[in-house]
Amino acid sequence: MNSPSRVISFVNAGHFIDHYSMLIFAAAVIIMGPALGMAYSELLPYATPGFIAFGAGSLLTGWLGDRWSRRHMMLIFFVGIGTSMISVGFVQTPVQLGAALLAIGIFASIYHPVGTAMIVSYADRLGREMGINGVWGNLGVASSALVTGVIGQYLGWRFAFIVPGVVTILIGIAFAMSVVHEDRKGSKQAAAQARVAKQDMWRVILALLIVVIAISTTFNAVTVALPKLFAERLADLTKSPALLGVIAACVYVFGAMTQYTIGRLLDRYSLKTVALPLSFMLAPFLYLAASLSNLPLILVSIGIVMGAFGQVTVNDAMVGKYTTEEWRSRAYAVRYFVGFTAAGASVGLVAWLYEQGGFVTMLHAFAALCLLAIAAALILPREIRTPQPA
Repeated sequence: MNSPSRVISFVNAGHFIDHYSMLIFAAAVIIMGPALGMAYSELLPYATPGFIAFGAGSLLTGWLGDRWSRRHMMLIFFVGIGTSMISVGFVQTPVQLGAALLAIGIFASIYHPVGTAMIVSYADRLGREMGINGVWGNLGVASSALVTGVIGQYLGWRFAFIVPGVVTILIGIAFAMSVVHEDRKGSKQAAAQARVAKQDMWRVILALLIVVIAISTTFNAVTVALPKLFAERLADLTKSPALLGVIAACVYVFGAMTQYTIGRLLDRYSLKTVALPLSFMLAPFLYLAASLSNLPLILVSIGIVMGAFGQVTVNDAMVGKYTTEEWRSRAYAVRYFVGFTAAGASVGLVAWLYEQGGFVTMLHAFAALCLLAIAAALILPREIRTPQPA
């Protein structure tokens, strides 16, 4: 038998690596352009196939996780994504670059449906472990630009891919030596951890689809737009790009803290009890942000980030609680496919709404979209209490 804490530690490391690897190019492309003799606008589109594979590939990888082995799939993830990052460091042509970034996206698609299902299978306190896992993913997002910038400045852009690739493969080797394939169908976490009446399951599925589409779109839109919003609206406080970056990072810290807090609450209370009050956060904060600037905008932005990050934890816990072991990876595959597809569409939507009426129009539009999160929480049925054994 595997040690649950050891398995969860490797899965958390995988979440960090997954998000970190997908964002290296976004930071490195600034210094890659002059080195390859290409403009920023010419290089950036080569990342598109990788991001498409990141979402679309989850359907296949989730199915393989259920039907074959989650442990084997995670080993493929560590070695595959590490090798792909190293390969980017050796590319010589744009076609090779596009192929290497596509490979990163394909292997990155393994993590969310497979790794999240492993968390559920081994977690004694699901909400707490979901919250901690979310924090690790956010650390990957936050550190990618910083570490890539430092390595790129002192060692060159190629090593910004090679160094984390080597580290990832070493983690994969440690994972292979420490974690074995294990059938978890007989464990206490194998069954669905929350029960609803059979005739109400359609309400769970509908609520999940609604909230995933609304929150994934809003979450990605906020992360894309926040730096530009701060640059425009915090001009009276500072115009320093570095300080604006620090402010944005501090705002995101509150999001990570919220994921941990919401996770702990999900261990103590029913999912609807936590989801319903949380669903009322985003819409009013987004609406207020449309007309604010300077310190009031920073405070409201903290509320937006807390609401969005908290909802992500609720969404993941919803799938984990209501699905059984044999279907769990496939359920997460559908959840992330829908979520990543909606998130991908949000970038173009942000650009179009900003063109129509600036951040006022954009933030009002996403505030209206987040009313769907309230509807989803209201649709969610109450859980059936099961008698505890003496």
